[in-house]
Amino acid sequence: MELSELRQKPHLSASSIGTYVDCSLQYWFAYVKRLPMEFVSDALEFGSAIHLTLADFYRAKMTGDRLLLKDVHESYRQHWTNRVKDRSDIKYADQKDFQSYLIEGVDLLTAWFNKLADDHFNVIAVEEAFVFEIDGMPLPIVGAIDLVEEDDSGTIIITDHKTTGRAYSIDEIDQNPQITIYQMAAKANGFADREILLKFDCLVKTKTPKFEQYYTTRTETDELRLIRKIQTVWNGINSKVFIPNDTSWKCKTCPYKKACDEWFLQQGGEE
Repeated sequence: MELSELRQKPHLSASSIGTYVDCSLQYWFAYVKRLPMEFVSDALEFGSAIHLTLADFYRAKMTGDRLLLKDVHESYRQHWTNRVKDRSDIKYADQKDFQSYLIEGVDLLTAWFNKLADDHFNVIAVEEAFVFEIDGMPLPIVGAIDLVEEDDSGTIIITDHKTTGRAYSIDEIDQNPQITIYQMAAKANGFADREILLKFDCLVKTKTPKFEQYYTTRTETDELRLIRKIQTVWNGINSKVFIPNDTSWKCKTCPYKKACDEWFLQQGGEE
């Protein structure tokens, strides 16, 4: 089933869970009231265009082909143009615009392409939609894994592509909940009897673009801790506990800033 179809029914996702943990009031705006975003982040659209380009590369690899760098560049230019050209709802950061991201994406993908290992992994799936259930939870977990591969020994390698402004720390790699969800999804959908290795492919938007790969694993304890966290998130949602985290650095780029300000001015709150 396509991810768009899975999203039609009530569910939780890595994104919605993360939103609730970061700022449960933002969750309320986005997933309960379903308010339209006041603007769309340029970084979000840029990351999406990069993701689509990488998906094109690995779909070609899955059929035994390997795109050349010029093909990767052309794929990116098309995706970036299709997503953002002539849109007025995108909020660009200072000194950023359509053209600057067109150049930045090409440079970033060049750094990725030139450092990409010739690993000979067998591509099993690209942007693989998933759904699985957690005991005691009324809603399933829904999402899509960026890349699923298999090495010569039969180990499954799950990759999450990240477009980021800085390199990741070891703690961020080893504690990232999204890729833990990916492992749980893989186990629930046919890979429970396989060794699973997790990987972040990070395209880093530093002054000199670079590409970093990070490998990690998750234990059963890691999964149980996340399950407990997800259950607690659901209890908060079900109990209508929505608390603003208005001291977060993310407030500056929140697409619900006006709605948040209005919420604070309301008398007696709002259900």
